[in-house]
Amino acid sequence: MTEVRARTEGAVAAGRHPWAAGAVVIAGRGPVVAVEEAMGWAVRYAAYDETTGAGVVLPPHEQVPVTPATPFDLASLTKLFTAVAAVQQLERGTLGIDARVGAYLPECRAAAEHGITVRQLLTHTSGLRPELPLYDCPSAAARRALLCAEAPLTRPGTAYCYSDLNMLLLQHRLERLTGRALDVLVRDGITRPLGMTATGFGPCPGAAATEDQRRPWARADRGMLCGEVHDENAWALGGVAGHAGLFATAHDLAVFCRALLAGGSYGPARILGPDFVELLFAPPGLGFLLDRPAFMGELAGRGAAGHTGFTGTSLVVDPATDTFLVLLANAVHPRRRRLPDHGPRASAGTRLARAVRGA
Repeated sequence: MTEVRARTEGAVAAGRHPWAAGAVVIAGRGPVVAVEEAMGWAVRYAAYDETTGAGVVLPPHEQVPVTPATPFDLASLTKLFTAVAAVQQLERGTLGIDARVGAYLPECRAAAEHGITVRQLLTHTSGLRPELPLYDCPSAAARRALLCAEAPLTRPGTAYCYSDLNMLLLQHRLERLTGRALDVLVRDGITRPLGMTATGFGPCPGAAATEDQRRPWARADRGMLCGEVHDENAWALGGVAGHAGLFATAHDLAVFCRALLAGGSYGPARILGPDFVELLFAPPGLGFLLDRPAFMGELAGRGAAGHTGFTGTSLVVDPATDTFLVLLANAVHPRRRRLPDHGPRASAGTRLARAVRGA
């Protein structure tokens, strides 16, 4: 298991272009946490200098080291919590997996016209494009109108296309159904029962910094972000969005992983029944991505489930071996990359898989 930590530490090592300024890795099997290590900086840069292509390093006394208790912007790992909140409603019988979204959200004319279902939102087969520029809309009403008018590019149910819009529509459906906001659903249904006290939607004081967010590389001019959601659409939506917005520590996410591996329970708390956890992980996965070696490494292949986040986060649970791996990093500090680098994630997954096989 020490190889998991060593590989991650190498990716965070100081240099002109490290993978991330800082990171926390936690891995384990069943109830045992075998690795929990923090490395690098939660806050290292004051800004990004586009003329040199490098970050402006803060004076040493202003830099903040990462600790195991450092919260990170989870980015798209938020989708997993939205998916669990939806499956909780399936378990209660208040939501149908093949229910048409437009039947409950008549203002979403395109979804109604094309018959998009809850299942298609959860499996990214709705046909909707990956994202919309909600951050450019002048008001909340305009943002909602833009989302509701968006028609699928392909016939729903016929093709996979990963899309933030799926989770935004699912958020609206859940909020209409329950009469509660998504942050309340996540808190009352998942994080509070599991004792995940360091997990929630921002703002999050003390979180690892992300990006010196400025045009032209970003879509908004917000400066260096620390404790404020990185995703521009989630920011435009007030920080609570179905696709992004949560902050958490690696320890909290390990609790989430262990609950899922234990059939939906952790200690006395129960967030889902075993049959509905199986539904989450059944191919093609509801919200969860299955067997993706690009970021899971050799953990992929026998039903491993997980997700990545744009900021540098990832989570994998492997029911076949009862193992989990959480890697939280601020890989967009001080500036985002053109393409995500899954190398450190996949390497950590491979090292964990080999450690388990050799156990």
